[in-house]
Amino acid sequence: MLSTRVFRLWPILLIATLAAACWLFADRYGHNARSQFLADQRSDAAMQSRSMLRLLESELQKFRLLPAVLGEYSDVRAALQSGHAGAALNDKLASLADKTGAAAIYVLNARGLSVAASNADQPNSFVGQDYSFRPYYQLGWRKGGGEYFALGTVSHRPGLYLSRRVEGPKGPIGVIVVKVEFDAIERAWADRRAWTFIADQNGILLLSSDPARRFHALHPVSPHLRARIQRALQFGSAPLTPLGMTIAQDGQTRLRDGSEAMTAILPVPVAGWRLYHVVPIDAGLAAAGRQTRIATLLFAALLLLLIGAGMWLAARRRRTTRDRARLEREVAVRTEALAHEMEARTLADRRYRQAREELAHANRLGTLGTISAGVAHEINQPVATIRTFAENAALFLDRDRPDKAGANLHEIVAMTDRIGSITAQLRRYARRGVGEIGPVSLADAMDGVRLLVADRFRSAGVRLTLPQPDPKLQVRAGRIRLEQVLVNLLNNALEAVVEQENSWVEVVLNDKSEQLLLDVRDSGPGIAEALRDDLFMPFATSKPGGLGLGLHIARDIMVEFGGALDLIPDDPHTLFRMTLVKA
Repeated sequence: MLSTRVFRLWPILLIATLAAACWLFADRYGHNARSQFLADQRSDAAMQSRSMLRLLESELQKFRLLPAVLGEYSDVRAALQSGHAGAALNDKLASLADKTGAAAIYVLNARGLSVAASNADQPNSFVGQDYSFRPYYQLGWRKGGGEYFALGTVSHRPGLYLSRRVEGPKGPIGVIVVKVEFDAIERAWADRRAWTFIADQNGILLLSSDPARRFHALHPVSPHLRARIQRALQFGSAPLTPLGMTIAQDGQTRLRDGSEAMTAILPVPVAGWRLYHVVPIDAGLAAAGRQTRIATLLFAALLLLLIGAGMWLAARRRRTTRDRARLEREVAVRTEALAHEMEARTLADRRYRQAREELAHANRLGTLGTISAGVAHEINQPVATIRTFAENAALFLDRDRPDKAGANLHEIVAMTDRIGSITAQLRRYARRGVGEIGPVSLADAMDGVRLLVADRFRSAGVRLTLPQPDPKLQVRAGRIRLEQVLVNLLNNALEAVVEQENSWVEVVLNDKSEQLLLDVRDSGPGIAEALRDDLFMPFATSKPGGLGLGLHIARDIMVEFGGALDLIPDDPHTLFRMTLVKA
């Protein structure tokens, strides 16, 4: 009964679990997405605010030295001391203002009256105006210099007034004032998305990329502060309306219309000033919300897919259990068959290697038949010499000349040693060389080859040049099979040039650090291009009655030594190159 109720309730439990998992995922994912978005916006706002600040700093640095420099002008000092400035000084100030971009440059005497100005020739000239009530004059006269932002009393345009006291022989004689306006900076700051402004120590907006918000306040202005600002005519009749925005410590900002923004705040190199860069983020937050909803839907789809996959896997597991025993039996049968197949392949490989060695041995024996006549001549010569020395020794003994007989016997011993070396080389060449790979003296191998082929070359009238390697030089090879490769190449070269006049065959040794190169070169015209591609293939030959196995066997032997045997086609003659590894 209980199992029946559980079976009926499982769809409801599944839906409830799925809904709870989706809600938890949406909450966590949405929180992380919002946090990451706010962090990115905070970083972007900080980077942009630094760029905005650099523009303002460069503008301020350009003008701050100007009052100090003007205070050293002799014309300025003369005008302050005499109380009268000529047209030349006004023209200089006008030219300087035009070149530097200053809004106005003017000179105030000790009473705060303007005696010279860059706009002296304009209807709104500052000359003769009394600025003693302006804070920038008071800062300059009392403290030596100051910076003060306000509206102009004549131009009614906002700007920063930079003042500097001018010292005379007996004390202060006046104040130099440079007015800087920031219209170009505000235009450079203008951005349809972001909003940049400067606020002073009282929270009043002095500069703004949105001119409509200039002279608003970050927070309500107290009546006492409002009265002090109005008395100084700092901002004219501006109402100093609060912006109605709230800025948190982490930069998150709530604007008057309820929208959200990210604000970066940086200090400005003017006393009490701060730069604010405000970036609206409502659109980004909405996008993050949409991303969260999409991710939640995908998560729900994934959960459903996983549940479906789980149910499918459960059904599949049941089928797998039934099929496992049958599959294991089939695997056992196939494994046994594979073992038999591997054994058969190993046996076939062993037979192939044995057949290859038998073929190489047969090739050596065939080569012995080719060189036997020359070797027989090589042996006949010492035998004839032995007979002569033996007969001479007998005569010397009859004549009681043992010293002469002894010399002849020594010569007979030397001749028998030579015959022994020749026959030993023939026996060694005829032996099998299976698996004999190790350090081999190249000089010994070259001596063995010389014994086997030298007489045949002499009989044919073909000049043979063999190298004399260093006795200490060793290569990785088997001596018998290395000699077989060299003998095959030399016999092939001899047969190719035997009909030519002034024919020759040479073997050249080149030492290449880790390798040795043996170049077997003859005076023949080279291998026909049509035969080059198949030259090392079994049964490929250009000799009448030839089997075409010699070069194929020779290359296999060289590969087994870790080297190579190649035809060098670029040579004008026939050139085979043996590459050997030093031992």
